[in-house]
Amino acid sequence: MYKLVLFSLIISTLSAHPLADYMEKFAADWVRLSPTTATSSQYFSGEEQDRLDGQLTLPTPAYRAARVALAEQGLVDLQAIDSAGASAEVLRQKRVMLWLLDDELGEAKYADYQLPLNQFNGPQRSTVTWLANSHPVHSLRDAENYVSRVSQFGERIDIAADDMRHAASRGFYLPDFILTATIKQMERFVGVAPTDNLLATSLARRLAGVAGIDASMRERLVAQVEGHLRDTVYPAYARAIDLLRSHLQFATSDAGLWRLEGGAEAYAERLRHYTNGNMTAQEIHELGLSEVARIETEMDEILRSYGLVEGSINSRYAELERRIQPAEADPRPRLLREYEEMVVDAAERARPLFDVLPRSALEVRREPLFSEANAAAHYSSPAPDGSRPGVFWVPLPGAPWRMISRRSLAYHEAIPGHHFQLALQVEMEGLPKWWASRVFGGNSAYSEGWGLYAEWLANDEGWFEGDSIGKLGFLSSELLRAKRLVVDTGIHAFKWTRQDVIDYGISVSETERYVVYPGQACSYKVGQLRLVALRRDAEKRLGAKFSLPAFHNIVLRGAGAPLDLVGEEVETWINTTLAN
Repeated sequence: MYKLVLFSLIISTLSAHPLADYMEKFAADWVRLSPTTATSSQYFSGEEQDRLDGQLTLPTPAYRAARVALAEQGLVDLQAIDSAGASAEVLRQKRVMLWLLDDELGEAKYADYQLPLNQFNGPQRSTVTWLANSHPVHSLRDAENYVSRVSQFGERIDIAADDMRHAASRGFYLPDFILTATIKQMERFVGVAPTDNLLATSLARRLAGVAGIDASMRERLVAQVEGHLRDTVYPAYARAIDLLRSHLQFATSDAGLWRLEGGAEAYAERLRHYTNGNMTAQEIHELGLSEVARIETEMDEILRSYGLVEGSINSRYAELERRIQPAEADPRPRLLREYEEMVVDAAERARPLFDVLPRSALEVRREPLFSEANAAAHYSSPAPDGSRPGVFWVPLPGAPWRMISRRSLAYHEAIPGHHFQLALQVEMEGLPKWWASRVFGGNSAYSEGWGLYAEWLANDEGWFEGDSIGKLGFLSSELLRAKRLVVDTGIHAFKWTRQDVIDYGISVSETERYVVYPGQACSYKVGQLRLVALRRDAEKRLGAKFSLPAFHNIVLRGAGAPLDLVGEEVETWINTTLAN
C-alpha cells in the first residue's frame, strides 16, 4: 500500500443559486433510482441511505423508462431556470450536467444494441465483482445488506435474460464466440458448491475482521448467502445459460454492429459518446493507420538493437517477451510485488510534475479468479469516506506472463494515471457530490485519454531512460491503442471478422472486448491526442511562462468533463497567464 501526501485542489466557493439547488436536488433523485450507486458513493445518510444499501439496482423496463423521463425533464428544467447571478462555477456545472443528460438519452436510444449477458460487462460478472470486492462490510448492518443484495441477484440475472430475449425477438444475437465464452464463464460461477462460491467466501473473509460479530453470527450470515445462491441465484444462472445455449443455433461469427438493423447509427452514437466528438468511423480508422505506422517505426529500432530483425513487429516483440519470461514455477507473488514497487517509484517521479496529489491510499491486487481469464488490468476508485482505497487490479491468469509493458501499465492504471485522475475527482473540494461521485457515469475520452497521456508523460519526462525494455513496453501500449482505432472501426463499420482482428496483431480477449464495447476502444488514443495537443499548444504560446503542474491542475480539475470544456479552460488559463 502506498499513500500520497495530502494536497487540496481549491475550487471557488459557491454562492447559493436556484440553479445549483436544482442540480443538487435532481442528482439526489437520480441516485435514488440506483441503490448500488447510492452505496458506492454513500450519497445519503441515515434511514434513506440504509434503505438503499439493502437493494440492488434492477434495470427493469420501468426503471429504464424512469431514467429516460427524469433525464428529459432535467434537460428541460436546466434550460428553463434563470441563470442570472449564477457564478462561473455553477454555470460550468450546468454545462456538464446538460452534456451528461444528453449523453444518457443518446445511450438509451440505442439500448437494444447493448446485449447485457456477455463475459466482459454482464451482471453475472460486474455485480459479482462489485459485491465481492467493493460492497462495504464494516458492520453487522453492512453484512445484512450484503445478504439482502445476494437474495436479489437472481432477479438481476433474470432481467438480463429477458433483455436478451427481447433483443432476439428483433433478430439481435451475440456473435457465437461471445455466447460461448459467456456460457463458460457462467458455468464456472455455478460449477462450485455454494459454500465455495466467491460471494460466500468473500463475505466470510471480510466478516472475520468486523468487530462485534462473533463466530456464530458470521456462520449464520454466510449460511444465508449460501442459501440464496443455492435457491435463487444458481437457478437463475441455469435459466440464463439455457437461454444462451438456445441462441447458439441462430448466432453467427459476424461481430460488428453493421450486422444489425440500424447498427450504423448506433455505432455513430457510440463513437460520439466515447470520443467526445464527431469524427466519422472512416476518419478514426485512418488516424489509427497513421499512428500505427509511426509507432512501429520506433519499435523496429529497439527490436533491432536486440538482434530481432526478421518478421513482423508483433512476432519480434513476442520473441523478446518469450526470452524474458520468469523462470520460477509461479512468479505471481514476485510480479505483484514488483508492480507495487513500480507504483511507489512512479509516485516519487511524479512529485515535481504535480502539485495536487490525492490523499487516498492505493493498493495493487490480483484480479479475482472467476473473472481473471477474461479481465484486463483496471482501476477502481476509493470510497468517498476513505473506507476503501483506490485499487490497481492486475490479472495474472498464467503464462505467458506480461513482462515488457508492466511499467507503462502501472503508469496508466495507477500513478500518474487513473489514481491521480479518479481519486482526485472523489476528493476535490468544492466539486458537487454528484460530479465527484460520477453518479451520471464517466467520460471515457477524458479518463482513458488521461490514462494514455500518463504513459506518454512518463516517456516525455525520460522515465524510460536506460530501460529500453520499458520504452518498448510504452510503445507497445501506445501501438495497441492506435490499433484499436483501426480494429474497432474495422469490426463495427467495415465488416472485419474476428480473425481479421487477430491477424492484425490483437489478442483474442482484446478482440472480443471490442465486439462487446463498440466504440470504447477509440476513446484512449483520441482522448490522449487531444490532451497532448492542448499541452503542446500551451507550451508553444506560453514559453517560459508555461508550468506543467499548473497545466495538470487545469486538466485534472476537468474531472471527467467533456474535452471541449477542458480545452476551453486550458485556453482561458493560457490567455490569463499571458496577460499577467
